[in-house]
Amino acid sequence: MPLTDKQAKQAKAKDKAYRLSDERGMYLEITTTGRKYWRLKYRYGGKEKRLAIGVYPEITLKKARELRNDARLLLKDGIDPSAQKRIKKITQHDNSTNSFELVALEWLAKEKSQWSESHTKRVTRSLEKDLFPYIGKQPIADITPPELLMALRRVESRGAIETAHRVKQVAGQVFRYGVATGRCERDPSADLKGALANPVTKHLAAITDPKQVGQLLVTIDHFQGTATVKAALLISPMLLSRPGEIRHMEWTEINWDEQQWEIPAAKMKMKAAHIVPLSRQATDILTEQQRLSGSGKYVFPNPRGASRPLSENGVRTALRTLGYDNETMTPH
Repeated sequence: MPLTDKQAKQAKAKDKAYRLSDERGMYLEITTTGRKYWRLKYRYGGKEKRLAIGVYPEITLKKARELRNDARLLLKDGIDPSAQKRIKKITQHDNSTNSFELVALEWLAKEKSQWSESHTKRVTRSLEKDLFPYIGKQPIADITPPELLMALRRVESRGAIETAHRVKQVAGQVFRYGVATGRCERDPSADLKGALANPVTKHLAAITDPKQVGQLLVTIDHFQGTATVKAALLISPMLLSRPGEIRHMEWTEINWDEQQWEIPAAKMKMKAAHIVPLSRQATDILTEQQRLSGSGKYVFPNPRGASRPLSENGVRTALRTLGYDNETMTPH
């Protein structure tokens, strides 16, 4: 006779564990502590076996019968339900450890030592804001081009076209790392060529008229801010280097004998060592600056702590103070 839910509910613990039979091999086992477990007795390969179906009342009688029927269908197809359950558990574990988010964080930890602080922040922000909420928990091997495109469309819908392309690039790097480490077979971002709107190219503002350039240099010369920011302002047009490179200039990189700035490959965008000749005027600025920060690491240290370089907004803010807004002149 089939078991009823009332019988299952009222079953009490006894001195020894006992069973209440349902039908088609399923029964409810009640332990000496009162715990109740659904189990299925079946034969496979000539041997009697047991399948743990679940705990009552979390798994109701109705649900237990559904799971029993699923197991019997597997037996009908020649599949051992216990083995299938183990495979499913292993697969779920592999999927959780090979999610896009975990692979991306592993890739980020490996790569960020070669990046600047600002680039690391941009990549991290792209992952946390634009990718993890939508595809982060999915197994990286299961993510399709349309699913990735859906996440990128959310960025595009904000009007952030250039950002959408950068996020796509970051996703592609994560997928290629996944391919290299055996977590997925291909990079779905490669199939999205032409799927996003093309960004409108906008060049950074720069003064090119010789007379206006002269006026800019005179204005910088009269800057009333801190000596370190003024020195960075004055030397920037002499070196024509990226603002980040100038901010991170270190005293050990200055070759006084050869009058040149020797930037190591690890700091360069193209990962190749770079030498910048120092004019007499640039050398004079560095000589003066050495009296202020020569005992530290950075040529242009942060006023809040010499262990850090000048803020990326230091020179930009100084230009604004001098009356040059973002549409007129940028440090870059």
